[in-house]
Amino acid sequence: MEIKDIKAVYFVGAGGIGMSAIARYFISRGLVVGGYDKTPSDLTRQLEKEGMLIHYEENIDEIPVACKKPESCLIIYTPAIPAEHQELQYFRQHGFEIQKRAQVLGTLTREHKGLCVAGTHGKTTTSTMCAHIMHQSHLDCNAFLGGISKNYGTNYILSDSDYVVIEADEFDRSFHWLRPWMTVITATDPDHLDIYGTKEAYLESFRHYTELIQPEGALIIHRGLEMKEHLQEGVRRYDYALHEGDFHAENIVIENGEITFDFISPIECVKNIQLGQPIPINIENGIAAMAMAQLAGCTADELRLGMMTFKGVDRRFDFKIKNDKLVFLSDYAHHPKEIYQSAKSIRELYRNRKITAIFQPHLYTRTRDFYKDFADALSLLDEVVLTEIYPARELPIEGVSSALIYDHLRPGIEKQIIRKADVLDFVKGHDFDVLIILGAGDLDNQVPQITKILENKV
Repeated sequence: MEIKDIKAVYFVGAGGIGMSAIARYFISRGLVVGGYDKTPSDLTRQLEKEGMLIHYEENIDEIPVACKKPESCLIIYTPAIPAEHQELQYFRQHGFEIQKRAQVLGTLTREHKGLCVAGTHGKTTTSTMCAHIMHQSHLDCNAFLGGISKNYGTNYILSDSDYVVIEADEFDRSFHWLRPWMTVITATDPDHLDIYGTKEAYLESFRHYTELIQPEGALIIHRGLEMKEHLQEGVRRYDYALHEGDFHAENIVIENGEITFDFISPIECVKNIQLGQPIPINIENGIAAMAMAQLAGCTADELRLGMMTFKGVDRRFDFKIKNDKLVFLSDYAHHPKEIYQSAKSIRELYRNRKITAIFQPHLYTRTRDFYKDFADALSLLDEVVLTEIYPARELPIEGVSSALIYDHLRPGIEKQIIRKADVLDFVKGHDFDVLIILGAGDLDNQVPQITKILENKV
């Protein structure tokens, strides 16, 4: 089924951040868009306001009539949905075309020039940065992002541009459906070992991804990664890093809450880049985003303006309170390397202040595989509060709990384990200098209440 033949689209797992971006694409085209999700959220409620027909129980009778026609309705599902899901089984039994989210994005990379960002961590911020630079440039772009851009209040940008910026997700090998014109690879630290099994399989998946770059396209890869790329003839290769590589930064200045640097490039160097979201890790993210935008044709002034006006991504180093008395922020970091980069950045920003983290581990398998690495990363901070593991798609694993991380935190660090249900009471009963909420689970749902509690204290 070609996109032009589709009259209705139904999403099994509508509330995911990536799924909702595609839902918005089809809503904007005037199609009937329906879907199921397990629980209501701010995102699903917003989608309903925009015209999506969503329900929250497995019930075939709740599927809109227009979405029950196999000849004109495309079904899109997320791999997180179990195979035995009633509605998914119904669509399979009645001959519907069923695609993963990544397959749909793959189609779009064939119809547009795909600017993709892959990697274990950093891909959401980097892709959102690149999309913002492109969108405010003379080139413009479409975009499907893995987070809500604070510049646009959405994870989706629609335009008439020939370019589409896509966050390339390695989970379930989804990024193998894409055909990038250009791609950044930010990191390949092993993750999703419940899917891949071994580090070698994970790295091989990225190697295969590089084979999919279109001829005359480009790979922009972080220097020093363990993976080995395999490029088609005609694909250009560049590397980048903070202080070295084809693209890098020089003359970095971090002071008075601001960050500036010079962008060094084989195409054209751009002096005095100012970060609109002044966080140390965003220097490297910005280098990658500007590299791809510059290769696509953005000018030096467009790069400078895009970086200066970038406001960030919800749940990515997301400041809620920022003053001399108290700093409070939340961050989606849920892999040890992400936790490390987040902790390192906040330590650089607040060198002489006490930093407390409340961390909700995400997945039993990830905790089992990386608990020592989590402990090492969290040990950069002064106080660590752990909640129970957020299971997401998994069942509990015997012997795997937050205590594994707790037991390996560095000696002398302030630490404790509390229930997620007790987090608000914990915040009420404690004073903080710098507080950060970490994790990809549902603890972030309490951030608005925590913000109010802390504002009342200040």
